Amino acid sequence: MKRHLPNAITCLNLLCGCLALTHIFAGRLEMGAYFVAFAALADFADGLLARALRVSSAIGKDLDSLADMVSFGVVPGAIFFELLLRGAGPGGLPEWVPYAGFVVSIFSALRLAKFNNDTRQTTSFIGLPTPACTLVVASLPLILAHDQYGLASVILHPGLLLGLTVLLSGLLIAELPLFALKFKTLRWADNRRRFLFLLLAAGLLLALRAAAVPLVVLLYVLLSVPKTAAR
Repeated sequence: MKRHLPNAITCLNLLCGCLALTHIFAGRLEMGAYFVAFAALADFADGLLARALRVSSAIGKDLDSLADMVSFGVVPGAIFFELLLRGAGPGGLPEWVPYAGFVVSIFSALRLAKFNNDTRQTTSFIGLPTPACTLVVASLPLILAHDQYGLASVILHPGLLLGLTVLLSGLLIAELPLFALKFKTLRWADNRRRFLFLLLAAGLLLALRAAAVPLVVLLYVLLSVPKTAAR
């Protein structure tokens, strides 16, 4: 029975992704963003539980990728699509422009396929993980909903949204080694970069809330640079 528990959590990830999509296409982007957060928690928990129970299977690995493709592949494309529709302005945009948001969905699929077949990514990542990419995108509706910094006009600018789509798509498949948040021990010496990231990320989130998410992901990439340079 225990070997099916991680797969059940993975299915919860998939369900959250499906629920996020229903809310996004109904115009409730903030609620969709919350379901993305639940999906990310489930995605973290299934791997943690599988390692704790010492169970793994080819079906579990495939199921995880399929769930991630919905929650962290289709969902960010849908959010970009809806934000581009809202950011069109009085003059409007060419009809094809909002659909460009789904470019990130295509690159998410490439990222997941690459991850499943890249033996270099057993203990770390090469390229931005799809959940990290999606959390950046999902933070945008939350920033808009609680716009304490007056960022609405900036976030809804089509140029920024399209630029962010291209940037994130590139980071997903970039040959950029990034550390994983997997603790084999709790010793400072073995996890200096992880502890530093978690402390700084917690401070940013407490201070800025949703607006901190893009900064946290940027911090994650920057803290990985010394590791990349060492190679």
